[in-house]
Amino acid sequence: MTARIPPVEAPYPSEGVATALRRMMPGEQEPIALFRLYARNVPLAEALHGWGSYELSRRLSLGLRDREIVIDRTCALCGCEYEWGVHIARFASRAELTDAQIGSLTHGSSVDPCWTTERDRLLLDAADALHTHHDLDDPLWDRLSGEFSPEQLLDLLMLCGWYHAISFTARATRLTSEAGAPQFRDFLPTPHRAP
Repeated sequence: MTARIPPVEAPYPSEGVATALRRMMPGEQEPIALFRLYARNVPLAEALHGWGSYELSRRLSLGLRDREIVIDRTCALCGCEYEWGVHIARFASRAELTDAQIGSLTHGSSVDPCWTTERDRLLLDAADALHTHHDLDDPLWDRLSGEFSPEQLLDLLMLCGWYHAISFTARATRLTSEAGAPQFRDFLPTPHRAP
């Protein structure tokens, strides 16, 4: 599949593009395709960098595991294999997500036996409700409020919305997966076999 808007390639067309990409990618790593796509519009890339930096920082009131559960589930629900693959490759092991949990985030639900804490199940339920209904009903809100602070709930809502926007961009522009990134099919559930 050909990208509808190809990401910029090195050598970059201007110093402004190169500078924006250096800010968006840690260390000396090559910028990922999504960042190179956004760099086609430098003011947009700069604005996104500020918000994206917050969402992936320690300033976010949700911890790494919470954050990655919401991101991975949201990207999977949106069918955005590109961004899902980036996050699984970069963060799943640091977030201590097992293969079964990654499979469930991608193809399952919060009732899958791999989820052993109410907190994890609530994050999946919240991402599902926001994706499907664009809202959280009162019973789910009450459950979430019992586990998460108001600051964490605000971060959860914005994080889910942010990754909807990222997913829409990556899908609509037909961004191809990063080299070596996992794919949805890598985490298909295995059929249960009787003993």
